[in-house]
Amino acid sequence: MGRGMIFPYFLVLVLMALAAVGLLQGGWFLLGAPLLAFGLVPLFEAFMSPHHVNPSKEDEKERLNNPGFDRVLALAVLFYAALWALFVTQVRTGGLEGVSYWGGALVMGLMCGGVGINIGHELGHRRSRSANRVAKLLLGSTLYMHFFIEHNRGHHVRVATEGDPASSRRGEWVYSFWFRSVIGGFRSAWELEVNRCQRMNQRVWSLSNEMVRFVLAQAAWLGFMAFLGGVALLFAAVVASIAGILLLETVNYLEHYGLQRKKTERGYERVQPAHSWNSDHPLGRALLFELSRHSDHHANPRRAFAILRSIPNAPQLPTGYPGMILLSLIPPVFFAAMHPRLDALEA
Repeated sequence: MGRGMIFPYFLVLVLMALAAVGLLQGGWFLLGAPLLAFGLVPLFEAFMSPHHVNPSKEDEKERLNNPGFDRVLALAVLFYAALWALFVTQVRTGGLEGVSYWGGALVMGLMCGGVGINIGHELGHRRSRSANRVAKLLLGSTLYMHFFIEHNRGHHVRVATEGDPASSRRGEWVYSFWFRSVIGGFRSAWELEVNRCQRMNQRVWSLSNEMVRFVLAQAAWLGFMAFLGGVALLFAAVVASIAGILLLETVNYLEHYGLQRKKTERGYERVQPAHSWNSDHPLGRALLFELSRHSDHHANPRRAFAILRSIPNAPQLPTGYPGMILLSLIPPVFFAAMHPRLDALEA
């Protein structure tokens, strides 16, 4: 039974294997991973019903005691590191040239966003310091370490309010949201760390400020890329990071689109399941380690992905995250799909 529950999450490893083949062979092989993520998965999910069933209390206990779920995460992290090594080698040795150079960078970007940042998000919510360290390393490979601060101490507090840069507004295009969320998220993380340093009587412009450490670490990462492969590798790594960041921010755009918490005399109402969009489509859930069961994630941020639940009456997206990412890139189509659902929620 345990193996059966774990098996769907190996879809991530299939995606990574296709990315590895693409980086090794170049050319048309680079289409393998994107076609799985944004072709086959959305196509199958268009004909698949959402799976709202939750694990029983006994199943939850079994999953929490089953090391296999964390082993899948660990295996994905190791594969991710191997993909970076392969990417660096291929760019350095000229294995990716011309169109394949750009394709390879974008495929690596898919890995950065879909694997690096996503697993970094999962591990960043764990209580374990070692898990948090791995989370920061994963985020650093995509030049997004500040996400560790902003997401945990900013977004989860201000979600679905005007003060949250990672909560999209009704009628907002994903392209303008990218700028607002990226810039606003960095600014918020900086302010959160400045306030923490001041409360602790620590100097802001010092290594006591985690944002300073993050910026220096990411500068060192870029310097290492330049040292290994010159401008070509440095530029490819930056392109991959930008692609990964934009993939993450597109998911952010989907997760709370148009949803708002009501203001009260004391501020805002508590976060409710109604303040996050969910998708119970099974392939998207497996590919992103249950990220799309988002209402439960906000209600229980430290709940491991293996036991995240579908919450009755929480807002539901028309399809899985991969398909919704494609829809969001065509704003009129996205609005046509989402605004009637928003109207129904407000009725």
